[in-house]
Amino acid sequence: MTDRPVDRPLDPDLWPATTTVAADGSVSIGGVDLRALAAEHGTPAYVLDEADFRRRARGFREAFERAFGAIGTEVDVYYAGKAFLSTAVARWAVQEGLRIDTATGGELAVALRAGVPGDHIGLHGNNKSDTEIARALDAGVGRLVVDSLLEVDRVADAAAAAGVRAPVMVRVTTGVHAGGHEYISTAHEDQKFGLSIAGGQALEALEAVLGRPDLDLVGIHSHIGSQILDASGFAVAARRILELRARLAERTGHLVREVDLGGGYGIAYLPGEAPLDPARVAVEMARAVADVCAELGTSVPRVSVEPGRAIVGPTTVTVYSVGTVKPVVVEEEDGAFTRTYVSVDGGMSDNLRPALYGARYSAAVVSRDGGPGAVRARVVGKHCESGDVVVHDVLLPADVRAGDLLAVPATGAYGRSMASNYNLVPRPPVLAVRDGEVSVLVRRETEDDLLALDVG
Repeated sequence: MTDRPVDRPLDPDLWPATTTVAADGSVSIGGVDLRALAAEHGTPAYVLDEADFRRRARGFREAFERAFGAIGTEVDVYYAGKAFLSTAVARWAVQEGLRIDTATGGELAVALRAGVPGDHIGLHGNNKSDTEIARALDAGVGRLVVDSLLEVDRVADAAAAAGVRAPVMVRVTTGVHAGGHEYISTAHEDQKFGLSIAGGQALEALEAVLGRPDLDLVGIHSHIGSQILDASGFAVAARRILELRARLAERTGHLVREVDLGGGYGIAYLPGEAPLDPARVAVEMARAVADVCAELGTSVPRVSVEPGRAIVGPTTVTVYSVGTVKPVVVEEEDGAFTRTYVSVDGGMSDNLRPALYGARYSAAVVSRDGGPGAVRARVVGKHCESGDVVVHDVLLPADVRAGDLLAVPATGAYGRSMASNYNLVPRPPVLAVRDGEVSVLVRRETEDDLLALDVG
C-alpha cells in the first residue's frame, strides 16, 4: 500500500473536539502538545478533553429537554458512570445539569465523594450486596433499580430497618435486541439483567413493589444494549414499557410517574463511521412516547436516559510510545502480504475491549508527520497474549519507528474502567487537558502501589 494514512487529516467524529494538527504533524488536544504531555507525564496515558466532555454532556441535556419539553414532560439525563467515573468527571457532569448513574458500591462512593447530591444518584446492579443497598439508602439515592424478584424483598427489608421509604425502579427486559455484540445486548431474555415483560416476571415484580409499604415505585427501567447506531430500537422498547405501565395501572390503579429508556448511544470508532446524533434520537424517542401514550389514553410520564459512552468516549485518546516494529509476512489464499506489527507500551491492560469482544479502533502517529507511503499495520501491546491487540488493522506511516508517539482515539469509554494489572503492569493516568493546561484526574499507578497490596 502506498496511500497516505487514513487518519490524516484526523476524522473529527473520532478525535476530541479541540484536536489540532500542526504543520510538522504533531497533534495537540485542549491546547496541549501531546509530545510535551508525554515528556512530562509518560506513556501510556489517557488524555481527556474537558471542554469536549462538558460540551457533549450539555448537548445531551439540552437536546432531550427540548424534545421532551415539546411533548409536555420533563426529562433527566443520567451520566452512566460505568463508562468512566472519577470525582472530577462526576462534578463536571453535575455542573452541566446531569445526574449520575452508578452500578456498584465503588461507583457510588466516587459520586458521593464528588459531592453529588444523593437524590441525583441512581444505583443499578444485578447482584447488589446488603452493604451496597444500605449505603445507597443512607445516602438518600434518588432511585434503586431493582433487578430481580428476590431484590424487591431485600430492598424493602433494608428500608424498613433504616426507617426510610426506598425509591425504586424495576428493570425490565423488553425483548428488543440492540447493540454491536452479543455481550453488550442487554434486553433479550436469556441474560442476567432485568425481568421479562413477555414472561410475566416484570409485572409480578411491579405489583410486588406496590405491595411493600417501605418501597416507593418511582418507575420502570429498561436498557436495550450498547453501541447502538440505529435509533428504531428505542421506539420499540418505549412502546413495550408504556404498554406495561398501562397494564399495571389497569390492574392496580397505579400509573407509574417515570420511565427510563436507558442508554447505549453509539459513537464512531473507525474513519467514516457516523455516531448516533443525540438531537435526532431525542426527537424520535419523544415522538414515540407521545404517540404511544395518546394511543393508550395515559398521561406522558417523566422520562430519563443514561448516556455514558456517547459523552466520554470521543473525548479521550490513549497515547502510547512505539517500541518494537516488526514486519510479518502473512500467507493467504490469494497471495502473501506484509503486515507490520507495531508494539506499544500498553495493551489489553489499558484497553480490554478488542480482546474481550473484537472491538475495532483506529490510530495515528501524533508526534510528527510521517514520510511518504504507508504500511498496513497492527498495533499490539506488551502482554503475554497473542490476542493482545489494540488496533487490528490501520494504515500508519511507512517509516513508523521506535520512539514515535501513537494515539488511539475514542477510548474514553471503558478504557480506564476495564483496565487491569495483567502481567503486573501499573495502570495509566487519566489526564484532563483544557486551555493549554494539564490536570491529573487519576494518577499513574506505580510498582509501589502494586507491592503495597501484596501482604506476603
